Amino acid sequence: MEEVKLIECPRDAMQGIRTWIPTEDKVKYLQSLLRCGFDTLDFGSFVSPKAIPQMKDTAAVLGKLDLSKTRSKLLAIVANVRGAQDACQYSEIEYLGYPFSISENFQMRNTHKTIDESIVVLQEILNLANANGKQVVAYLSMGFGNPYGDPWNVDIVGEWTEKLSDMGVTILSLSDTVGTSTPDIIDYLFSNLIPRYPHIEFGAHLHTTPMKWHEKVSAAYKAGCRRFDGAIQGFGGCPMAKDELTGNMPTEKMLSFFTAEKVTTNINTMAFESAHNEATKLFGKYQ
Repeated sequence: MEEVKLIECPRDAMQGIRTWIPTEDKVKYLQSLLRCGFDTLDFGSFVSPKAIPQMKDTAAVLGKLDLSKTRSKLLAIVANVRGAQDACQYSEIEYLGYPFSISENFQMRNTHKTIDESIVVLQEILNLANANGKQVVAYLSMGFGNPYGDPWNVDIVGEWTEKLSDMGVTILSLSDTVGTSTPDIIDYLFSNLIPRYPHIEFGAHLHTTPMKWHEKVSAAYKAGCRRFDGAIQGFGGCPMAKDELTGNMPTEKMLSFFTAEKVTTNINTMAFESAHNEATKLFGKYQ
């Protein structure tokens, strides 16, 4: 059977919640996710606590996780070289995730850097990762358009993919930051980029409204994508999204799609049901 990688993103789900989620509650939820069999867990971030206060305890959370019985690898988001240096101190972290936006406005909002400055930072992070036995996941944020009027078309996405490939990026996740993707654009990008860059593992970090999840996942999968980010029940999403119904891709919906397609996900059904219940309790309490 064909196989896909599912990346669960509790960090993305939690980071926009203003009410403080105690460290122990984060650990309990993450522990339930670690039992599910996800390929990777996007569990936290090493960024400014002023920018993302909810993630200021990432190191403390990591220190409390029991990783002895999980197959899942850990990914931490970093926004600058200092964050990458901090993350590299922990052997438990395998992936450094860096949000690189092809929208100048969003790059400034997200990391307070221009695109040109961000490219320099990404190269330094790639060098740090190589020196410390980590891998970098580059997120091409606003990869399907943006609400700021910044230039975007499929050729621009292709040009940036070429540049990131030349820099040494081997995992590139196309990110639908505000839910602007459509099936035809998803299909066009993945079906053209995947054959052109066989050394790059392409991923789909899609945001969606409740009615459009299926067409987006289907388009990405049928175009050759085999790496998908999601968050249980679609919690989280981009704070700048104008549509309050736009959230992360619901993991349970992707599971239903891949089950119907007879695609292997390596997810333990019972463990996932338990984690789904934990998500209901956690986000019901703190949202």
